[in-house]
Amino acid sequence: MTRYLDVSAGIAGRVQAGELHAGSELSSVRALADECGTTPSTISRAYRYLAQAGVITLGERRRASVAPDGVVAARRLLGIERVFRLAGSDDPALDLVLRRAGHSVVAVGTRGSFQGLTALWRDGADGAAIHLLHHSGTYNAPFALALLRGREPTLIHLWRREQGLLIPPGNPSRIKTAKDLANLRVAKREFGAGTRVLLDRMLDDAGIAPHSVAGPEAASHLEVALAVASGVADVGLGVRAAAAALALEFVPLVWEEYDVVLSGESLAGAGPLIDTLRDPAVRSSIVELGGYDVRQAGAVKSLE
Repeated sequence: MTRYLDVSAGIAGRVQAGELHAGSELSSVRALADECGTTPSTISRAYRYLAQAGVITLGERRRASVAPDGVVAARRLLGIERVFRLAGSDDPALDLVLRRAGHSVVAVGTRGSFQGLTALWRDGADGAAIHLLHHSGTYNAPFALALLRGREPTLIHLWRREQGLLIPPGNPSRIKTAKDLANLRVAKREFGAGTRVLLDRMLDDAGIAPHSVAGPEAASHLEVALAVASGVADVGLGVRAAAAALALEFVPLVWEEYDVVLSGESLAGAGPLIDTLRDPAVRSSIVELGGYDVRQAGAVKSLE
């Protein structure tokens, strides 16, 4: 009855050891069954188990392959170390926190608030960093309450951060508000990113149809800043820290709440993240980036 678990552990061990890398194809079900001296149904069950754990991905017409975050998933499956998987929004300060937290906290999946919540819903992450304003006027908590109903929805506060318009030195286009973005090339985050949601809302409020605004899409705040600094875009929306990193001018527009959404059952695994957020040296480094209020960083709030 546990033969499929033995096969699963063997494959996970090879992934964890680096013998199988992200994207590596696994043997066909029949070939591995012959190799292991077991039945194809046992191998199929092992592959499903590994896929549910996030170690591999299954394709309808292609062989199973190691998932992009397969190493992290393999470590969790094997019990080698407890890893808190954090998905969601991009942020320069969060990158700093992840470096300081070490291997106990890892970023997984595609960046973006919507993507983070989706990963949390599908159990592809233990927490999601988001900065989404609900129609009720409240940041983040309503999304946690709806998504994690009955699972002790919880917020870990990261910080308040300042978003605004990133513009070239000297402000050649004389940009002051979102109303000035019509007919300009605007660097935008991809769909699903909280900053893209914010930009589209601001354009709507300014009477500008979001789809009418041209400009490149960027996968991070730094890429938005790079697009502006290189002349690919006339302006972009992003955090103050990204503007400071590339010596761009910054027009402040809004302060927003930035939190990690997670269930109560995942809170114990978030200990290293919380400890890092409360570290005075880490907080000082974040403040130096510009545009962050970290006074409540690491505060935990149960929503039920």
